Amino acid sequence: MKKYLAEMIGTMVLVLMGCGSAVFAGSMADVVGAGVGTLGVAMAFGLAVIAMAYTIGGISGCHINPAITLGVALSGRMSGKEAVNYIIFQIIGAFIGSAILYILVSTGAHDGPTMTGSNSFGEGEMLQAFVAETVFTFIFVLVVLGATDEKHGAGSLAGLAIGLTLILIHIVCIPITGTSVNPARSIAPAIFDGGVALSQLWLFIVAPLLGAACSAGVWRVLSSK
Repeated sequence: MKKYLAEMIGTMVLVLMGCGSAVFAGSMADVVGAGVGTLGVAMAFGLAVIAMAYTIGGISGCHINPAITLGVALSGRMSGKEAVNYIIFQIIGAFIGSAILYILVSTGAHDGPTMTGSNSFGEGEMLQAFVAETVFTFIFVLVVLGATDEKHGAGSLAGLAIGLTLILIHIVCIPITGTSVNPARSIAPAIFDGGVALSQLWLFIVAPLLGAACSAGVWRVLSSK
């Protein structure tokens, strides 16, 4: 049970810090020195992953992302039942993080476009968004599988490698979709924000899971003898 609780807490922190930076940096864009921009939001997500990797990595592996859990499961590193439990607690954690953001926004000043940092794409840009979320999740999960591999991995530096990769992905993908590469990170904010975010949610579930499945297959080939 400890590893499931760890995944819940880790995902909560990721959503709170990552989406929180997007929500409040956006609302403060007109205040000199307050807006962090794309790079700042990207770093918030990556730093949250790094912090959690070195906090709960030894307990649960710090997936905090259903796409990573799927990739790990398809790579044969965990059972299907355990993977399902991981994903359930990740989504619960994302809801807790989104609920905290919703409360913070509702009780204070906020002029941003969303309440909890949901993902979305522009009209006529569905294919671009689908390709981006699939490809960038593929890259991210491949790095995770490689960095955490017992024989070929990065050892104690795995958390740093994974967090920096997430920063890199956000820098490129934020202008396209706001960057998900994580269904839990998208599900909870979309339900709180509703509207367009909720109608487009399917893409931010299907594309990352497809990318994760592809990365698991590729890693099996790369790591085979």
